[in-house]
Amino acid sequence: MKKTTLLFLSMTLLAGASLAQNPFIRDQFTADPTARVFEGKVYVYPSHDIPSPIERLKEWFCMADYHVFSSENLTDWTDHGVIVSQDNVPWVNPEGYSLWAPDCIERNGKYYFYFPAPAKDTLVGRGMMTGVAIADKPYGPFVPQPEPIKGTFGIDPCTLIDKDGQAYIYWAGFGGLLGAKLQDNMLELDGNPVAVEGLPGPDQGMKEGPFVFERNGKYYFTFPWVKNNTTELLAYAMGDSPLGPFEMKGEIMDESPSGCWTNHHSIVEYKGQWYLFYHHNDLSPTFDKNRSIRIDSLFFNPDGTIQKVTPTLRGVGVTDAKREIQLDRYSRLSDAGASIDYLDSANTFKGWKTILGDNGAYVQYNKVDFGSSLPKTVKVNAASATGGKLVVKLGGAKGKTIAEINVPKGGQWTETDATLKEAPTGVQDLWVSLKGKGNVEIDWMKF
Repeated sequence: MKKTTLLFLSMTLLAGASLAQNPFIRDQFTADPTARVFEGKVYVYPSHDIPSPIERLKEWFCMADYHVFSSENLTDWTDHGVIVSQDNVPWVNPEGYSLWAPDCIERNGKYYFYFPAPAKDTLVGRGMMTGVAIADKPYGPFVPQPEPIKGTFGIDPCTLIDKDGQAYIYWAGFGGLLGAKLQDNMLELDGNPVAVEGLPGPDQGMKEGPFVFERNGKYYFTFPWVKNNTTELLAYAMGDSPLGPFEMKGEIMDESPSGCWTNHHSIVEYKGQWYLFYHHNDLSPTFDKNRSIRIDSLFFNPDGTIQKVTPTLRGVGVTDAKREIQLDRYSRLSDAGASIDYLDSANTFKGWKTILGDNGAYVQYNKVDFGSSLPKTVKVNAASATGGKLVVKLGGAKGKTIAEINVPKGGQWTETDATLKEAPTGVQDLWVSLKGKGNVEIDWMKF
């Protein structure tokens, strides 16, 4: 790997773990998440935004490699490290820094990782093409093929294996959103690409990032769309065959209210629930080319159409009460006297804090699992220049009070314990409020 790449990737090359809530990967920038279920786990294959080591991409997207992440509970995520780099693919321009949105699919015990990248000046031509890397396991090691797939100029590949075994590939190309059959070897097109019919025309805004899946005999063609000439929303069409024609049905997610220009997604069913994986610029609020991936639950109407998803900070999954509960990834926040801010605006990877500044200001955090351990104390890492009292309840404002915590005056982060009045069990919703005057900042809480 080249020194320039190592300089900007050194903190993320080793495998590690991240926790639930949105964004669910917090030690590096991630975008364009494709989620797949392999071997009883969810594997997520995102692109990897980095600060650009070259001048021409200082204000643009910059990606040099891919990681893969996995989870069995959508709460605890393992980073399996780098699986493909621009430096180890023979046909890729090693100074391109444009490894954009990927996908991965399993067939006959092999895992095929598809990725777009800029090609060198070779016989395949210059421009973005689709490469393939193959592995025996969903986390690798992946072996890049010596050449890209011929005829796939464009970005954002997505794959589908239909019920009859026929494989398809989709991408965003010069002619809009395209699709084609794949040969059995998963490395070559089986026929010419076709333009996907039934979608808004080229004069109705840019479309990219197709993700196609089948449910109850219907095929869903989903894609990011700059519909209103602002930022991307997520839209979808439905059809009766993998290559269409499709009929537009609606929107899955609105444009970002904070102005993050792109969104890119995937939709997967896991243990009976459907989920939308997407991205936002949570960890880079002033530069939306450094993004972070999220999850929220997705639901269908009886007629098969998709209910619009409202983004949340809480995300999905259940949080273990014995681990640090990040209240700033809240389910509800009081309209007055409560806010969220970075722990360190110069290093957003440190995360956020909850600020309660008025009597009665509260934060609610749902789905905390106390199990049957019967905890005796609650601990909070908090800071307060004034000192203040936190009230902890189960279920909401009218719920049962289980603790009152006196946060000392001083302004420094301090871990403070309080004895529980009653030991919770099972999965509960937490409600934490400020009682009386003061201003308290909360980093985390655990039992």
